[in-house]
Amino acid sequence: MARDDLARLLTLLSCPGIGPITARQLLEALPGHHDPFKLSSDELASLGFNQRQINALKSPDRDMVERAFAWLDSDSAHHLICLADPDYPALLRELPDAPPVLFAIGKIELLASPQIAMVGSRNCTPGGAATAHDFAAFLAGSGLTITSGLASGIDQHSHRGALHAQGNTIAVIGTGIDRVYPASNRQLAHDISQHGLLLSEFPLGTAPTAANFPRRNRIISGLSLATLVVEATRKSGSLITARMALEQGRDVFAIPGSIHNPMAKGCHQLIREGAKLVDQAADIIDDIGALLGYVALQSDDQPQTGSDELDSEYSRLLDLMGYDPVSMDTLVNRSGLTVEQLSSMLLILELNDRIKPASGGLYVRC
Repeated sequence: MARDDLARLLTLLSCPGIGPITARQLLEALPGHHDPFKLSSDELASLGFNQRQINALKSPDRDMVERAFAWLDSDSAHHLICLADPDYPALLRELPDAPPVLFAIGKIELLASPQIAMVGSRNCTPGGAATAHDFAAFLAGSGLTITSGLASGIDQHSHRGALHAQGNTIAVIGTGIDRVYPASNRQLAHDISQHGLLLSEFPLGTAPTAANFPRRNRIISGLSLATLVVEATRKSGSLITARMALEQGRDVFAIPGSIHNPMAKGCHQLIREGAKLVDQAADIIDDIGALLGYVALQSDDQPQTGSDELDSEYSRLLDLMGYDPVSMDTLVNRSGLTVEQLSSMLLILELNDRIKPASGGLYVRC
């Protein structure tokens, strides 16, 4: 897009009350390169704009455009991608509310790669964190780009899993691209900008307001062939992303969990509503592999509960634990072992990545 046209578009999007759909409708209603800011109030009203929108269009924030161009020119890794640009992702362009402009830092060629969205709870369990990391590493190693939202919990572990496998990852953020939220993910954001792609539709300096994150979810699902929900409560924002994916005609996968784990109830709800249950990463590759020309890896290469042989007493202890979080007292009652014996055995199992400590002094199988 020519710089003057991009400046008009950025100015338009900076106006309060002018979102992606309204901006596209206005530009489509104007012939050629007609400047929407030169229209009279009556002309804008005739196009369906309310008084708040008209007032915004009559006093636009042109300083924001100068800041955007200064940011763009400051680093060759900085990009502004418009809807009509060849680099704009094809799947995202299909959305009626596709962002007219994307701010990006990093490898914009990843926008053309096959992607899977991975989302889930910010307050994930240790087992959920490990599952997100391992699934992301496997899927990224199979050639998929892992797309998520840079949030705490499942998002950050998904990004890290992809980076650990030296695969590709895209972080769609709910702030201006010059900000990182949460601040604890600053190093992760830097790593993604160096080895993957950071993406935002919001103007520079945009703060992390609550409304931004459900809005950015449509981009996460819209970029992706499918969405995988790892852990989610019934009220999780991840369910918003999953439902947006369904509305966009994309597949949704969900990983089941314990019926006693509140972090699994959102996944169970999705499965009841028609999401595809998966308990191994190769299921996803098998499902979408025909579309992408992939060959699923062998099942012993994928993340799953370890199958190495254990001594019978350790295997029996794992069986007694089950798959729900369990306390030391419960294990004493189930096993008949002393606290000292159990403590030693649990330490060995933890060192072998068979169990993890959970909150409240509980233990859970990996």
